[in-house]
Amino acid sequence: MIKAAIFDVDGTLLDSLSAWQKLDEKYLENNGIKPEPGLSEKLSVMSMESGASYLKKQYRLDKTEEEIVEEILQMISDFYRFQAPLKPGVKETLNWLKHNEVRIVVATSGNEHLARAALERNGIGDFFERIYTCTEIGAGKEKPDIYLKAAEFLGSLPEETLVFEDAFHAAQTAKAAGFVVTGVYDESCRSNMQQMMEMCDYYVKRMDSCIEKIIL
Repeated sequence: MIKAAIFDVDGTLLDSLSAWQKLDEKYLENNGIKPEPGLSEKLSVMSMESGASYLKKQYRLDKTEEEIVEEILQMISDFYRFQAPLKPGVKETLNWLKHNEVRIVVATSGNEHLARAALERNGIGDFFERIYTCTEIGAGKEKPDIYLKAAEFLGSLPEETLVFEDAFHAAQTAKAAGFVVTGVYDESCRSNMQQMMEMCDYYVKRMDSCIEKIIL
């Protein structure tokens, strides 16, 4: 019996990952530094704070980690505030969960203020009881801490809680922790689509198609 649901933001609720593509490399280039090959892929599994720590150490940046995070967020803030659209089927899925009295929160590796601004602009902010971030929890999604903390707040066990994720590493973490995982297709994660289909409890290209599959 599903009692609660936890949603990722970028690539799951929002069609926003393209805006992040190579952003860290652009940041370095703006500072006159040539990035290493494959940098974006390496940082994609990290929280913003872990990524900033890596950039500071690897490229010997004369900035604090907090300054690096703030400067990167400034580069992308307008996209969240004015442009980032919902993925197809998001509103329908949220309405279905609400109708069935399933409690819902957000768990994101991104910034709370930008996520909240985009969700509210798209008219879905009120569906979520809380927004959890990896920054707040102190660990990225390579660890299950954020999902476990969210489930504790929701008053549900992992096996009673749906986790919606587009990224393989995050979905794998949630699955290993005992959550019921719905993989959501995103073009940026196309290379891991087969792995997601095999590992997740459900896998959908359009989010509201999960309504036909999930038994509440």
